[in-house]
Amino acid sequence: MPEVTSPDGTRIVYDKQGTGPALVVVDGALTVRKSENKAELIDLLAPRLTVLTYDRRGRGDSGDTPPYSVAREIEDIAAVIGEAGGSAALYGHSSGGCLALEAALALGNQVTRLAMYEAPYDDDPTLAPIWHEYLSEMMSALDEGRSGDAAALFMAFVGMPAEQIDSMRKAPFWAGIEATAPSLAYDHAGLMGPDRSVPVERARQIAMPTLVMHGGDGAPFMARTAVTLAKVIPGAELRTIPGEDHNVSAQALAPVLEKFVAP
Repeated sequence: MPEVTSPDGTRIVYDKQGTGPALVVVDGALTVRKSENKAELIDLLAPRLTVLTYDRRGRGDSGDTPPYSVAREIEDIAAVIGEAGGSAALYGHSSGGCLALEAALALGNQVTRLAMYEAPYDDDPTLAPIWHEYLSEMMSALDEGRSGDAAALFMAFVGMPAEQIDSMRKAPFWAGIEATAPSLAYDHAGLMGPDRSVPVERARQIAMPTLVMHGGDGAPFMARTAVTLAKVIPGAELRTIPGEDHNVSAQALAPVLEKFVAP
């Protein structure tokens, strides 16, 4: 497994495949570089793009060095970009889109293009108490060493039925989810913050070509957020992917990403 060392000494493991302009994939919550349909997405992109996937700190094969900060995660991305030759496009899914946005702001011309799919900001003030309650319960579970409960809280928060969560907790793969669960604090308490609102003023400062995507069958607030981001990011392109929800398929996503990164 290729790896790179972040400035604070954290070991970051990554994979690199394909030829062409470089694209670094930034994962969302509870996701590692080998998760879900990642292999299919890479296979579809690799003929025209050099795709780098990596385990974010505290996940998979990568290390972790406390204390956490978003700045350290941005340094991790910069280290992976270095392995791509010093510049790359970023694609962030879900909360990975939030991290990719922050990295684009911090890293300037090291980021050639920015693509985000359903970054889960939400400006609805009526939902703020629910978000605060979730953060409090999730952090308490993690502080008490109940990683499985923290993961279950997240799944319930995003709408997974209780019986499905119970079934998953009995499955062999649950141990991997528990191992990744402490990084929920990084995505939610650290990255999304106490209000979860769209960072309009920071988004206005994005200077590179940007693609904001959401699924045609996704949650309504995801579409609203995508519209807001596309309006405030200078020159951003808004793209609805028909028939897709938050778990966008590789077949639907790959041609859109490829056209954006290698027009």
